[in-house]
Amino acid sequence: MGRKALPITAEIPPEQPLASDLMNNLNALAEHQQAIMDKYGEGLPYERERIVHEARFYMAQSAEAMLEAGKRLIILKENEPYGEFESVIQNQLGLEPRIARKMAQAAIKFLSPQLENQRKTFSELGRSKLYELMLEDDDDLVALAEGGTIAGLTLDEVDRMSVRELKAKLRETRDSLEASRRLANEKDQKINELSENRLLNQHRPLGEEGIRQLREEIGLVGFDVKAMLMGRFREGLEKLHSHSGDIASHADYLAGLLNDIDFEINVLRSDFALPHHATSETVPDWVNADAEAEDADFQLPEHLRGTGQDSGEEVE
Repeated sequence: MGRKALPITAEIPPEQPLASDLMNNLNALAEHQQAIMDKYGEGLPYERERIVHEARFYMAQSAEAMLEAGKRLIILKENEPYGEFESVIQNQLGLEPRIARKMAQAAIKFLSPQLENQRKTFSELGRSKLYELMLEDDDDLVALAEGGTIAGLTLDEVDRMSVRELKAKLRETRDSLEASRRLANEKDQKINELSENRLLNQHRPLGEEGIRQLREEIGLVGFDVKAMLMGRFREGLEKLHSHSGDIASHADYLAGLLNDIDFEINVLRSDFALPHHATSETVPDWVNADAEAEDADFQLPEHLRGTGQDSGEEVE
């Protein structure tokens, strides 16, 4: 016959004081919970049963009530442990966590100080449209409520369109803005790369090919300037003359524009000690080199070969 097991007595250590860092964390948590209650709790202490009951009530109402339910969800989330909060919203409120998060986010968005005065205006749009609009900037929403537009839509247009249409329009606008932002970033990055390359290369001596390319670039810029003057600038003068009937009345203004252009040209001429007219008749070597290369590759048409014309001889 076996011996009867003796009861095991557990030694309970004396109560130990909490570590200072843990105490600080608990105090901070309590202060945060109290701040949430002060903001959303309407001056009442936290009671889970009451908060759940009120959330159920407001969930059955309009978008205005959805925001009130969202307030209660915020309170629950800040006061209940993570597992308990999930259990409450699923088992007692019948909400999926995703929906609960959207309701809380909508409450945070539309009950913020900046949008509080427009709360009724947005509530009249309905819950589903509030969910779509809560991703927009506060400033844009304030402008919408005060008669402006968002994504090119007025408040009346937002009210009349379906939720699907609103969602598509907002997504299209966000995608367009993102594409523009990405393009601007890529452009800035390209400019930075070119600037860095220019800084790295500006002190390196250019070879003959580099000098040639640089001359071509300057020539193209000069061509653009002349094309601008003789094209759009001249076209503007002609339009001004045809519409006003007397261009003389604009003579001082137009002369000032031409003087500005002439002044900048003279500054360039002075900075680089350039003459007013090209004085050298010498053809650059690179021009002759190109001409010789073209002559070496040139061939007479077949019907002229053997006639003496290829050697400069006269044909009798």
